Amino acid sequence: MEAAEARVCVTGAGGYLGSWLLHLLLSKNYTVHGTVREPSDAKYGHLKELPNPSNLKLVKAELLDYNSIYSAVEGCSGVFHVASPVPSASAEVIEPAVGGTLNVLKACVEAKVKRVVFVSSGTAVSMNPSWPKDQVMDETCWSDKDYCRSIQGQNWYRLSKTEAEGRAFEFAEANGLDFVSVCPTFILGPILQPAVNASSLVLLRLLKGTELEPCNQCRTMVDVRDVAEALLLAYENAETLGRYICAAHMISTQEMVEILKGLYPNYKYPER
Repeated sequence: MEAAEARVCVTGAGGYLGSWLLHLLLSKNYTVHGTVREPSDAKYGHLKELPNPSNLKLVKAELLDYNSIYSAVEGCSGVFHVASPVPSASAEVIEPAVGGTLNVLKACVEAKVKRVVFVSSGTAVSMNPSWPKDQVMDETCWSDKDYCRSIQGQNWYRLSKTEAEGRAFEFAEANGLDFVSVCPTFILGPILQPAVNASSLVLLRLLKGTELEPCNQCRTMVDVRDVAEALLLAYENAETLGRYICAAHMISTQEMVEILKGLYPNYKYPER
């Protein structure tokens, strides 16, 4: 691969998945522009300890600041759009998710980026009560946006991911942009960054006995390192097209509790 071909940008480089994607890309000798809010912030110190740190350039960027995004993607052959608002029960997550994604794609068109890999979410697939009960959800299934608006909890986040992915596909098709979407399910695995991420908080609440969800609730989980590998495959394989669910296997809350009990027996765990 030529040097220009091996230069890519990762938005949200300091986050849970972004950090692991940087680790993978740098280990394969890619040159990486990683967007963060403030490169000098100590919370991004772990990025300097990744393989081949001289190949990493941290770029100050905000998703809703077009000029900063363009500066980050300029000169790159590929872009991994990983940055996403933190899961929230507030409708305020929609604008940065949708507007930020469109800013990234517009910058990619202007900068003549060859391929964009977008990190969506399994929640952009699974929130569809009209899907046939006897049919396995696949990449043709999209979450029902009206349904997401109608129910309580963190469904503004789910709506934001669904809306952002749908708008991204529309924009890419209208502008001739090579665009691939990956929809990871519940991501778990080792943490590189100093802060705890949203999915790991579920484990912490289970350890502390504050997780109140039913013991038989199931999640489809996937290892964060496998997601990073999937993103790179989506970028490097010229035949990839459309959207891909990234998942491993299902696990119930009770199964998670039993695993945690074996590893950390001295914590208070929720009763069945």
